[in-house]
Amino acid sequence: MTISPSDGLLLESALAYARMGYAVFPCVLGGKAPATKHGCKDATTDETRIRAWWQNQPNANIGLATAGLIVVDVDGADNPWLADQPDRQQTLAASPLSLTPSGGRHHVFRQPAGTSWGNSSGKLAPKVDTRGNGGYIVAPPSVVDGKAYRWAEGVELLTSPEGLPEPPPWLVEMLDNGRARKPTPPPPPAPRTDDADRRAVAYLNAMPPSVSGQSGHNAAYAAATAMVHGFGLAPEGALALLLAHYNPRCQPPWSEAELRHKVDDAVSKPHDRPLGWLRDQESAPIPPDVDLSGIMAKTVSVTTGAGAAKTPPGPPDPGPMPDEMLRVPGFISEVMDHCIATAPYPNSVMAFCGALALQAFLAGRKVRDPGDNRTNVYLLALAHSSAGKDHPRKVNTSIVHQAGLHECLGVGFASGEGIQDALFLTPCMLFQTDEIDSILQQINKAKDARHEAVMSTLLTIYSTANSVFPMRRKAGKESPGVIDQPCLSIFGTAIPNHYYAALSERMLTNGFFARMLIAESGPRQRGQEPRILDLPPRVIATAKWWADFRPGTGNLENWHPVPAIVEHTDEAKRLLIRTREESEDEYAKAESRGDAVGTTVWGRVSEQTRKLALIHAVSENHTAPRIDLPAVEWATRFVMHQTRRMLFMASAHVAENPFHAECLRAVEKLRSAPGRELPHSVLLKRMKMDAKNFAALIETLRQQGEVEVVTTPRPGAHFRSYRLVNEVNAGGEK
Repeated sequence: MTISPSDGLLLESALAYARMGYAVFPCVLGGKAPATKHGCKDATTDETRIRAWWQNQPNANIGLATAGLIVVDVDGADNPWLADQPDRQQTLAASPLSLTPSGGRHHVFRQPAGTSWGNSSGKLAPKVDTRGNGGYIVAPPSVVDGKAYRWAEGVELLTSPEGLPEPPPWLVEMLDNGRARKPTPPPPPAPRTDDADRRAVAYLNAMPPSVSGQSGHNAAYAAATAMVHGFGLAPEGALALLLAHYNPRCQPPWSEAELRHKVDDAVSKPHDRPLGWLRDQESAPIPPDVDLSGIMAKTVSVTTGAGAAKTPPGPPDPGPMPDEMLRVPGFISEVMDHCIATAPYPNSVMAFCGALALQAFLAGRKVRDPGDNRTNVYLLALAHSSAGKDHPRKVNTSIVHQAGLHECLGVGFASGEGIQDALFLTPCMLFQTDEIDSILQQINKAKDARHEAVMSTLLTIYSTANSVFPMRRKAGKESPGVIDQPCLSIFGTAIPNHYYAALSERMLTNGFFARMLIAESGPRQRGQEPRILDLPPRVIATAKWWADFRPGTGNLENWHPVPAIVEHTDEAKRLLIRTREESEDEYAKAESRGDAVGTTVWGRVSEQTRKLALIHAVSENHTAPRIDLPAVEWATRFVMHQTRRMLFMASAHVAENPFHAECLRAVEKLRSAPGRELPHSVLLKRMKMDAKNFAALIETLRQQGEVEVVTTPRPGAHFRSYRLVNEVNAGGEK
């Protein structure tokens, strides 16, 4: 019997887990693979975020992060594990038990204090795995292969993580490879005084916030160490202060289970200072004079040099596009779901960009908004090799062929003349091309006009979607002819570093960069067994509807169509006006500081927003579209975010000369390092430069105020490292 969960059931179940204190995240429809960019690292108890996930994916399965838990995963109904040991089977019965669709079972326990168990495969016995810190399980009532997960009767998950039983002693011994670990006893509770609490909170407020799941583990562990060792707090007291005074500054915040793990980890590890050394100081300072050297395990002196100029911070980095922005209701989401369900390596960014480009193409020359904006878009999805870039193109090709529009597909750009000739025969086309960075490299390095014409044609075609494009004059022909309302949509893919390295300053300022909508994929997700599934009938029906739709009347509708106008609601129109005014303000700021790239990119924001709002409307309801407030809200957030991300990435990667390129490369290596700092020897090795040129590079960055030289005193010598400064994040903090 095939089961399909009713609408809302999975959302309510996910919310119920979160309210008990379990961090959850969505998995792909009908599967086990995460549907978020960072998988279980994105898990949260935030109900607003959870509702947004399941609003976009109503029947997404539920992933439950197992940080702070230990789940014994027994595969197969006939698994013989413990069959001859009924006493041990009985001790497992005290824990919540989830029954999997394949006949397996998940026994759920709480990790004891002082342990740090992760994931294992076959460690306990054949086909008996564990899921702990850094892992997840699929939780009931999720459905895989038409069958549902369910909690066994009488042992449902009805308590918070703190209320779960710990593993029985025999299981602890097995998990510790035969050496039963006795959790390190917590330090004795410190005498509590108002002054001690006040100073503990002051130290937490002085410590840098950390970001859950995004290289913030060291900082969060340092905060826990300060409370446990520096102030001698009992674990529960340390956890309470972290939750109340440290976690609110971390965005996104850590789950309680994650912070509990940090506290337990700090308890289990010795420290080189006496317990309570901060608590016992007679006159411990409070911010701004707190000394974090004992907590951060280093004494730092920073050398900036006399007269070192502090350059203004560059564009802030908003980070990659949030997952909740990669959803548009209707046709785009339906194509996206099919792509994710059938991909060997599900990739939400690739699936979204492919589906958006397909919808833009299908509606080309057939709809417009009241400002005569069309649906033609240039989309670029960035991902590393073997991350699933090819699968969305295959899905699009299959849909286009079944809709009878195969002649409208293009693969690459051999020349500007070739693009013109193709559009003259088929005025609405979808070009899908991989390694678009190689095309840009050819344009940059070309010594003839052939590749230069590609760029010129792409720029002009984009802007004449609501007009006519005059064809080049050919020898022997009097009239070159025109292309009426050409609609060229591009779905390109590339490797991130190669793409930005291929860009030139001229491309940033001539409008090509500003015309692109760029989305970046995160780390490759775990693979899944690919399935052969027929395209959803609704997807094929909608594609054929667009293929048959002919706006306007008369014999010339194929050559000179009159696209249907999709009206705005009053609320949508007001928001579009506010978005235009905000982009105009940003344009004026860029203009005042002589920022040619900024003016070029901000100058396209209003147009891009209106295009995406139009595409949102026709995806949601192709027969009676209307540009409403949710469509404009989504389009505004998407374009504003990707504009700021494009400006940041351009400033970080696009060089004016070879030496500037080396400087950007060094800055990028520091930016990606823990704490944005690297030792001298490590950075020198990673830059692959000789010592003389490296010294010149560091001195240049130091005088520009981008890098600080950090020295740590040591007996007989000083330890030298380099730290990135003047970096501003999305929240405006350095």
